[in-house]
Amino acid sequence: MEKQLNLIMALRQTAIEIEKAPKYQWGHMGSCNCGYLAQNLTGLTAAEIHISAMNRIGDWSEQLNDYCPQSGYPMDNLIFDLLQSGLSIEDLAHLERLSDPSVLRRINSGTQSLRFNVAKDVALYMNTWADMLEDRLLSKLDVQELTLLSITNPHSLYLH
Repeated sequence: MEKQLNLIMALRQTAIEIEKAPKYQWGHMGSCNCGYLAQNLTGLTAAEIHISAMNRIGDWSEQLNDYCPQSGYPMDNLIFDLLQSGLSIEDLAHLERLSDPSVLRRINSGTQSLRFNVAKDVALYMNTWADMLEDRLLSKLDVQELTLLSITNPHSLYLH
């Protein structure tokens, strides 16, 4: 449960940062949709993420397709860390292009589609995804779990 809470908080924080960032850059591996989230989940800088990605050819989608946890490539190590944070390869691929059908249905953006390289659209997608994860988590919780969590880690119950 703590992993899920951390992911929800990281998505919300990333949405805020992307929307306010003067350096949001979809074409930069460390300053794009996945790159910003990776910064918040791993503590790496945009430059460190970008350097890791440059050891192989391809954008996030291609790097995710080529992911091999035993390769030793820095980007594969980063992807592994993101997977340990509760994300899946599919989650990351969808984030790169703002393409998860369930998130898009929840947004119900009408006829105008989200643009994967526009900061405000990325922030909307991330916040909506965080809302969905939060709803899913809350539907599975019971009072005993919440009480135990609040006793063992009082700061982990903070949701935006």
